[in-house]
Amino acid sequence: MRDFAYFEPTSLDDAVTLLQSCKGTLLAGGTDLLVQIKEHVRQPDHVINIKKIPGMSGLDYDEQTGLRIGALTTTRAVETSAVVQQHYASLCRSVTDFASIQVRNRATVVGNICRASPSADTLAPLIADGASVQIYGPAGYRQVALDGFVTGPGQTALASDEIVTHLVIPPPLPHTGKVYIKHGRRIAMELATVGVAVSLTMDGRICRDIRIVLAAVAATPLRATSAELLLRDQHLDTQTINAAAEAAMHQSRPISNIRGSADYRKQMVKVLTRRAIEQAIKEAA
Repeated sequence: MRDFAYFEPTSLDDAVTLLQSCKGTLLAGGTDLLVQIKEHVRQPDHVINIKKIPGMSGLDYDEQTGLRIGALTTTRAVETSAVVQQHYASLCRSVTDFASIQVRNRATVVGNICRASPSADTLAPLIADGASVQIYGPAGYRQVALDGFVTGPGQTALASDEIVTHLVIPPPLPHTGKVYIKHGRRIAMELATVGVAVSLTMDGRICRDIRIVLAAVAATPLRATSAELLLRDQHLDTQTINAAAEAAMHQSRPISNIRGSADYRKQMVKVLTRRAIEQAIKEAA
C-alpha cells in the first residue's frame, strides 16, 4: 500500500477547504475505498476521513417532509429502521440484499450512491422513491435530484470540492406500493445482474403515478419512462402490465459480461418488471 496523507476534519468547512487544497479522497465507511487502495486500483495522495464531522449520521422521519439519512448512516442502520421497513419497503429490500452483514455495519448508503456503480443496490429504489441528495460546498448547500446525480459509471454531479451530507426521500403517498427485485447468480454476496425498482400509487385499479427504474442494464440507473407512460392514469390489467414490461425491455441498454449476456439481461428486465409491478399493486392495496 502506497503512503498517503490522512486528515480528520471536524467541520464541513474544514473538509471543503481540504478538498480545495489537496483534491483529497473522502472516506466514510471505506468498504470500497480501502479495498481499492490495497489492490492498487486507486492510489490517492490524500484521504479525508469525515467521520468526526457532527450532524451527518442517523435517520429522521417526518410525515410532511419524509426521511433524511445522514451521509455517515450505515446500510445496517437503514435495514433495521422501523420507519424504513414501514414506509420505504424497496429501500429496505435493497440494503438487506447488500453485501454481507459485516460490510453493512460499515458501509453507508450515501457511499453506495456516490460510488455510482450501474449495479448499485440502493440507487434504483431511491430514484423510484424520488430521492435527492443534499450537497455542501464552497457556495453553501444545494439539493440535486438523485435521478440526475449519477452521470456515468463511477461519475456523479458532485464538484471536486463538494460533499454529500444527507439523502432526502419524500414521504410516500397513500396507496403506494414499493418493490425492488434484484436478480443475480447467487442469493447473497452478489452484484445485480438485473435490478428493477417500482414505486406506484393506485386509485382503485387506476395507476395515478409510477416510477420504474432499472439497474445494471445501462451505464447509469435507467428510468423506464416508456413503460411508465403506458401505465400512468391507466387501468392496470394483465395486457397493460405486459405491454409496459415489453417497453422496459426495449428501453434497456445492457452489455454482455461475466454475469450475463445482453440478450439474457433484456429478457430478465421484461420478467422482473412485470413481476415488480404486480407485487407493487398488491403492496399498494
